[in-house]
Amino acid sequence: MTLAVICGFLVVTILSIILCVGAFGALLAVGNNTPSIPESGVLVMDMSKFTIAEQSTESDPLAMLAGEGEFRTIGILDAIKAVNTAATDPGIKYIYLKTDGAAASISAMEEFRGALEAFREDSGKAIVSYMEGPSTASYYLASVSDKIYMTSYQGAMSSITGVGSQMIFLGDLLDRLGVNMQLIRHGKYKSAGEMYTRSSSSPENRAQYQRLVDSLWETLSAEIAESRGISVEELNAAIDGLKLNLPQDFVDYKLVDALMTKSELEEQLAVLAVEDEYKDVAMIQFADYVDAKAPLNIADKEIAVIYADGEIIDGTAKDNVAGDRFANIIAKVRADSTVKAVVLRVNSPGGSVLASEKIKNELDKLQEVKPLVASYGDYAASGGYWISNKCDKIYSAATTLTGSIGVFSIVPDLSKTMKNIAHVNIESVTSNKHGDMLSGMRAFDQAEYAYMQRSVETIYDLFTKLVSEGRQMPVETVDAIGQGRVWTGADALTINLVDEIGTLEDAIKHAAGLAGDSDLSNWQIGAYPRPQSQLDQILSLLGESTDEEEVMIKRLKEIASPKILARMDTQIEIR
Repeated sequence: MTLAVICGFLVVTILSIILCVGAFGALLAVGNNTPSIPESGVLVMDMSKFTIAEQSTESDPLAMLAGEGEFRTIGILDAIKAVNTAATDPGIKYIYLKTDGAAASISAMEEFRGALEAFREDSGKAIVSYMEGPSTASYYLASVSDKIYMTSYQGAMSSITGVGSQMIFLGDLLDRLGVNMQLIRHGKYKSAGEMYTRSSSSPENRAQYQRLVDSLWETLSAEIAESRGISVEELNAAIDGLKLNLPQDFVDYKLVDALMTKSELEEQLAVLAVEDEYKDVAMIQFADYVDAKAPLNIADKEIAVIYADGEIIDGTAKDNVAGDRFANIIAKVRADSTVKAVVLRVNSPGGSVLASEKIKNELDKLQEVKPLVASYGDYAASGGYWISNKCDKIYSAATTLTGSIGVFSIVPDLSKTMKNIAHVNIESVTSNKHGDMLSGMRAFDQAEYAYMQRSVETIYDLFTKLVSEGRQMPVETVDAIGQGRVWTGADALTINLVDEIGTLEDAIKHAAGLAGDSDLSNWQIGAYPRPQSQLDQILSLLGESTDEEEVMIKRLKEIASPKILARMDTQIEIR
């Protein structure tokens, strides 16, 4: 019996190894195969099959092994390069854009839409869109098209309602649970801690976010109105009056050119492709086109794009923007003689001040020897602005959320929770008077609160000084537009927080010019950190903790750990 168990164990182990090797081999084979596409056809952008993000990632390996439909994440730079290539590609007849299910952030959508608009203007080729259940996001993207068609079938829901943000306040709940969240901050607009201390927004926070959503909608509505040949007032009247309900409403308000059944749409697509029947139209999927047309640049000089994507955290973790890890990456880029210029792509709401300082210190060293240009994605706020405000030039999307020049710290006091809710008594034994001040088991006294406030004030003064030097403005001016206030890129341009409304591609072109050669064909574009391969994804999954209690404890420790933070909280999105 013992021998049988040993043999069985060996057989199962060997079979498992064979299966794993086969699976890895299959994944690597898929990853290494460049898709074959027709020489001529229609470029199909079905937004339900891919999303636009900061960097491209390979397909989900588990989904591929399970035989599920492939959903791609395409980096904004790769997407724009493919659109630019399609403009000069004689094999691309026109773009067919299906925007239902569009999944991308506001700024990514803004950049992608801008590339599509340039495609139309530069190539003279058409973009045709089709929708079934238009939303604010999907219609904003579709509005760039020459023609917009919509299903004639009834039952599809429309959700074009503008831009919104929901602010959550836990003050009443935490108070009922006996939790006293001790908030120390500088900046009347620094609202990140209000979620834990209030039951509703402060007047300053309410005014701040009202301006943010208004500014974002001003950008989106102006582009929609211009593309459709209507006024912003007409568009707002239709939305505010809830006039866009049935498919015919979109035609009546000039937002859609015609309603069509599926067969009628196919006939129209065949006519535009100059084919007798729809089955003769070669459809080229956008993700395949991105892969097939990826440039093979063997230039001996490089522009490095460093993607600071995510929350700024301490340590070396591979997720988010870990301070020690990114400092090492920046140091390596600085030491690489083939890298002649650097673009810092920031898509971060901020986070740890300590990690931000480590990253900024390395960026300052890099900037001493190489041009450094910033490009902003969705967020370049608080810590995200801390690390980037000194760059040689800052490009921002109009819909970027930036600024938030302010800092805060929040420490929970759980003494009432433990005594009145959990019925647990806590006694502290310390060698010094304030030895348990950060234990979370009692409230600060006046001296301890002043101690924490001093740290916050010191770091706020440092923040405003850094911005003053980086943007060449008086500290008083920085303080006036600071106070933790968040600005859109469009508004930030008017107060000198950014230099120009532009894209990641614009930033790369400018960096190339600063390095002495504005012809991008002479450059290799390197991405840092390197995107995860499918093998990396599998290894990450194998090492990932699935214990919910462990994850929860880790999160609670992060909240309770005393830190000074430069971070914004609320997300604003379009759906």
